[in-house]
Amino acid sequence: MSAHQTSDQTPDFSNRRLLQSVAVCVALVVIWFLLRPWLPAPWRKPGSPELYLLGVLGTLLLLMPLVFTVAKRSGQAAHPIFWFNAHVGCALLGMVLIAIHSGLLLRRAPALLLLNLLAVLGLGVWGRIRGARLMAATFAGAAPTFAAPDAATRGRLQALLRAKRMLLVQLAPQASEATFHLRAKHWLRSPRLARDYARLVQQETRLLARRQAVSAPQAWWRPLHIALAMSFVLGLIIHVLVVTFFAGYVAAGEPIDWWHLREW
Repeated sequence: MSAHQTSDQTPDFSNRRLLQSVAVCVALVVIWFLLRPWLPAPWRKPGSPELYLLGVLGTLLLLMPLVFTVAKRSGQAAHPIFWFNAHVGCALLGMVLIAIHSGLLLRRAPALLLLNLLAVLGLGVWGRIRGARLMAATFAGAAPTFAAPDAATRGRLQALLRAKRMLLVQLAPQASEATFHLRAKHWLRSPRLARDYARLVQQETRLLARRQAVSAPQAWWRPLHIALAMSFVLGLIIHVLVVTFFAGYVAAGEPIDWWHLREW
């Protein structure tokens, strides 16, 4: 079996394929805007029914990564490689459609969403190609990156582990503390216990200084990637609400061609 296949024979998104896909998406956007002056008028005007529907479709595709996160955290991702591939593919195609939908009107507030998307894309590609190699080198290397804790720290760790195990008996009796991680079902079923367990995990992470044990890019690229993705979702919700309920403000005196509920 190749290095990029799982036991269910689902092919993984290799680094080469990822870079090729990004290049194809960039080329599609460039070609579209080169041909744009010769396209029919509705395909050149942001807010037209055609570009509005492209924006809706692009939005739905860009929400796939959120579905992937929910499926993974809820334990429902039976084929995680399939979900990861769908998350990458849908995100790339969604970005192409959103770029076309925008008409590259970079002087308006929604242009910030495009910049946000580019940052999410850049961090994701970096994490897959460069970040993964750095982490592999960290765990495979012989250097004392993760130093053994001193006696006092070991005592605090033992107390933390005992507290975690006591909580785990109530939260998930059949689980092992060494491999257990919180999922959506635990938060829904026992929110107080899940909160207390999450706090213990955070204390353990700080005590072991895990983020300080690796380089800053390794420690922070993923939290930043997630934070930017969440900020994009928030910005997207605001954009949808504004164009739906404040269409008059968005149009600024121009005809309102898109579907809306209010012209405030």
